[in-house]
Amino acid sequence: MQKMGIEEPPQASDSRLFDASINGPEAEGRAVPWSARATQIGAAELDSASAMRQLQLLWSNDKQMKQIPEQTLARLTKYMLFTQVPAEQEFIHQDEHGNFLVILLKGQVAVDRIQTWGERLRLSEAGPGEMLGEMSLLDQGLRFSACITQTKCDMAVLTTDAMNGMVTEDAYLAACLMTVLARKISLRLRVVGARLSERS
Repeated sequence: MQKMGIEEPPQASDSRLFDASINGPEAEGRAVPWSARATQIGAAELDSASAMRQLQLLWSNDKQMKQIPEQTLARLTKYMLFTQVPAEQEFIHQDEHGNFLVILLKGQVAVDRIQTWGERLRLSEAGPGEMLGEMSLLDQGLRFSACITQTKCDMAVLTTDAMNGMVTEDAYLAACLMTVLARKISLRLRVVGARLSERS
């Protein structure tokens, strides 16, 4: 008779919920890691303590993010990379597989999409506190648009490797963050849906 019970959770080495292999081995080959992108765009490291304070200040005014307890949010420092990117640098490319998200701390970013006929369409402009690339981080899908710094920008970066580490080491923090990300994505899709309905 088979014994019933709760399965043992996977070991840390098996916890790869955000691995690019979700979409097959070809997806992993097309995913550019943040370390390589940072070198390409001339990104410079920021002091993590002061950058994290700036992030907490921005998120204290964010309806979704301020739901995460302050002491829990502070633990994100361990998993974030804080960097400064020069102006006019494309740090997220359209149609590449995403393996990092970016939170803008200072500066302005243009969000563009190149249409199939070649036109470059400005979708939006992002400012401090806004998050970019979160959907691709969660589903490892293709980036819908390109993100280009309009000014010198301070950023916080969360990679898939760091997210996997968070899931293993601090499941509560990971659950809080993923819940907020899901809500933000849902709200964004509702706004887009409403705009499309107005045009129909």
